[in-house]
Parts: sequence; structure tokens; C-alpha cells
Amino acid sequence: MRLEAVSFAVRGKPLLTDIGLEVTSGQRIMVLGPNGAGKSLTLRLCHGLLQPTKGRVTWLGAGANTPRRRHAMVFQRPVMLRRSALANITHALALQGIGRAQRKEQALAALRHFGLEALADRPARVLSGGEQQRLAMARAWALRPEVLFLDEPCAALDPGATHAIEEMIQAFHRAGVTIVMTTHNMGQARRLADEVIFLHHGRLLEQTPAAEFFEQPRSEAADAFMKGELLW
Repeated sequence: MRLEAVSFAVRGKPLLTDIGLEVTSGQRIMVLGPNGAGKSLTLRLCHGLLQPTKGRVTWLGAGANTPRRRHAMVFQRPVMLRRSALANITHALALQGIGRAQRKEQALAALRHFGLEALADRPARVLSGGEQQRLAMARAWALRPEVLFLDEPCAALDPGATHAIEEMIQAFHRAGVTIVMTTHNMGQARRLADEVIFLHHGRLLEQTPAAEFFEQPRSEAADAFMKGELLW
């Protein structure tokens, strides 16, 4: 996937300006930056929920003309339908055109893969926050994406639930799925990142290997961010 000079504005106010980057297949990419930098907006543009004001998002390789079947997204607060946990997954598969018989099999397999079978018949909306987020991850797994976008998936979770989500992220990574994730948790970014994208004021300042970024950021803003200084 490639962003080519992507900009996004609302009523003439620029929120992203001239973003150009390429997502490396199979990597765990952390999107970092202060509040308002454009991190979540970038993920939504990549996922196709929004269209750029200028520039374009392109998908590379085989199947480039059908990108929506190649990626999934999990939000900070997962969207849960008034249905069972299992039905939340089968509904997502139905939207992708998966046949009825295959839907249930694929959904149950996703729940089993993450040890969530006991939740299958429970109403999704009565699950705890951690359970809902794990269900959202299982739903994404059932879609068999090549790229998984994660927007602050652990922001509202306690340490135990955060650990469970990080284990699920690693399972996606081991399966060859490319991870593109926003986080404000620097410890989490260090644990998970292969590469870092750093945004500030809607501009891309760095796309750097993680080890290099955490040791010696290239931009003054990233260096200040890593030191815990306030950026505005």
C-alpha cells in the first residue's frame, strides 16, 4: 500500500498535508505523534473510510483493484451489533460476500483460535471492554486480511487485557499480516514496532526503522516527543 501526496482538509482547513509513504508488507508499523497529529485520520484514509482531498491511496500487487477485501480495521471502541458474539463475526463475513455455510465455520474458527469459544452465544454488548476488543480482533482475523489497521486498540484497557490484545497482534504478525497501529503508549510501541511513522501537525516527519527511531530520532519534533516534551 502506498500513499501518494495525500492531503485531507475540512472546510478548507488542512488536517493532513502531502503525506507520502509506503507500507512494507509483513511489518509491524507504529504510527506515533502528539494529539491532533493526524494519526487516526491517516488510518481511516488508508482503510477507505475517508477519501483524500488530494493525492491517492494505492494498493500494490495482485488483487490491487479489490482492496477492501485485503484489509480490516479495529477501533479504540469497537462497534458491536445487538447480536451474539458469533453473529457479530458472521455479519462481517456476510458483508464480504462469504457464503452462509462458510461464514459460521470461519467465525467459529476465529473464536477458537483466540480461545473465545465460550463467548460465542453471549450478547456482544454485555461483554466487558476487554472481551469486546478481543472479539473485534477475532472478527478481523476471520476476514483474513493482508493488512490490519489498529487505532489505539488498548487505550481503554487494563494491563491484563492489554497483554491479551498484544498477544493477538503478535498472532496476526506471525501469520504474515501487516500491522499498522496508532498508540500513545511508548512501552507498547517499543515492544511491537518494526518501523515507526511519526506525524506532527498533519505532516509526515519520519518513517524510520524502530530501533533507529527510539535511539536517535531524525527530526527535532520526534526527539522532543520521545523526551516527553509537549508539542503544539
